[in-house]
Amino acid sequence: MSQLFSSRAIGPLTLRNRIIVAPMCQYSAIDGVPQPWHAQHLGRLAISGAGLVIVEATGVEAEGRISPADTGLWNDEQEAAFSALLKDIRTYSDTPIGIQLAHAGRKASTAAPWDGGQALPADQGAWTTSAPSAIPFRDEWHTPVALDEAGMQRVIDAFVSAAGRAERAGFDLIELHAAHGYLLSEFLSPISNHRTDEYGGSNENRMRFPLRVARALRDAWPRDRALGVRFNGSDWVDDGLTIEDVQAFARALHEMGYDYLHVSTGGNVARAPIPGKEAGYQLPFAEAVKAAVPEANVVAVGMIYEPAQAEAIIAEGKADFIGIARAILDDPHWPHHAAVALGAKEGLPKQYLGAAAKIWPAYERLYGR
Repeated sequence: MSQLFSSRAIGPLTLRNRIIVAPMCQYSAIDGVPQPWHAQHLGRLAISGAGLVIVEATGVEAEGRISPADTGLWNDEQEAAFSALLKDIRTYSDTPIGIQLAHAGRKASTAAPWDGGQALPADQGAWTTSAPSAIPFRDEWHTPVALDEAGMQRVIDAFVSAAGRAERAGFDLIELHAAHGYLLSEFLSPISNHRTDEYGGSNENRMRFPLRVARALRDAWPRDRALGVRFNGSDWVDDGLTIEDVQAFARALHEMGYDYLHVSTGGNVARAPIPGKEAGYQLPFAEAVKAAVPEANVVAVGMIYEPAQAEAIIAEGKADFIGIARAILDDPHWPHHAAVALGAKEGLPKQYLGAAAKIWPAYERLYGR
């Protein structure tokens, strides 16, 4: 029996398999409101056969967006749009849908990637960014304002408010974004956090604000819905996060009641030597977290696109779930094809049964079975 296609619980939510569609920014919202693109994108993922789909990094306040085209969840219009989108999806799919709540910190106020991805100039709507310390991500980027206590409380309140909106909109899960060099990741890393108060210096201090946010979100989000967190396993530079830092943060989150730990890397150093084209290049960091917190649900992610590799990761206990992103953009039916490759039930929607492996002559030529 395929381990990748076995069920497993994430807190109160049981997934039909171990495949999670990781959040992927689409940079296609208007004033934070999801558009028809999001409806087709998320609708397609909801019938992919994955066990869980997580909506892209969604700003908890306007200042917290990466770009002006990010989704948001700080006002009624955004909440209503997400609610309508989820209601539509529920007419044809029971796949659990989560949302990643985020604040971009010093990496906010930028153009979309296909428009260069650089810091916005004033005449294109740039806004003031914030961070643990007044250190820009790149020399030519905005210098952020170092958050004071009032600013940190504002951010905490924004996460709590967004959680309430996510609950009313009908999301099954929230993922807290503490990775990729965005605000919470910036506090965690000694690269970007140069504070000399209780929020900087030691790892205990650097964790303090991210754990305040995590606690407020845990208290606000209902226990009958799942709650997870994505965080970095490495900055990919010698003076960045240590694996001991990462394991301590993972333990604290698990003990706080987070239902899964999603381990990614990078994004906090502009020119870090990341081996991003190597299959499973981030897996060692997920393994280290699993070793430190063996009772936790751990999600491995990062160029995992071969079904056999995904199966081996689960079967060998290196992680409990597999996060996929680019693989499913390339092949929206990756989970169905992986099921056939691993001898599991294909799980196609009934409308697509005419293309099932057992009756479609081209399947063997295209997919080898």
